[in-house]
Amino acid sequence: MSGPTSPRLVAIVARARNGVIGVDNDLPWRLSSDLKRFKALTMGKPMIMGRRTWDSIGRPLPGREIVVLTRDPTFRAEGAHVAATPGEALATARRLAALTDATEIVIAGGGDIFRAFLPETETIEITEVALDCDGDAHFPALDPAEWEETCCERPERGPRDEADFHYVTLRRRRP
Repeated sequence: MSGPTSPRLVAIVARARNGVIGVDNDLPWRLSSDLKRFKALTMGKPMIMGRRTWDSIGRPLPGREIVVLTRDPTFRAEGAHVAATPGEALATARRLAALTDATEIVIAGGGDIFRAFLPETETIEITEVALDCDGDAHFPALDPAEWEETCCERPERGPRDEADFHYVTLRRRRP
């Protein structure tokens, strides 16, 4: 776990009721409200994401330093940092956080990236999407004994939202 001066790891994910987070390297829904929330939660913070997530976004995100984790040693991501291992990605993100006094590092997916960093993640910000859908990327199952719900918000569905949804904040239980 991160120490008192280390930035906390926060996973941010939108998932369907059946745990699906992606299909064919894209989101299976369009939720304008959630994209605005994602931007607000990530602004000014270093982010770690996998190469497929980077490819699906297709560009650097303004106001955020991105670390792309990939096994491909030849991969280059213009406007982002590239790391070959989770340890290297975390070290790079911590260095970037120190440069900007960020108190959090965002884990932004996909499924393999969430799984790799889950043991060190302290907070999970979930958009629970009221759909069951087919997909090829899933959020890992969480042990309810390890996580405590600390907040639940039920915003109104906006005109550019394809499904109902609500936001849940989970924090790792302290032993």
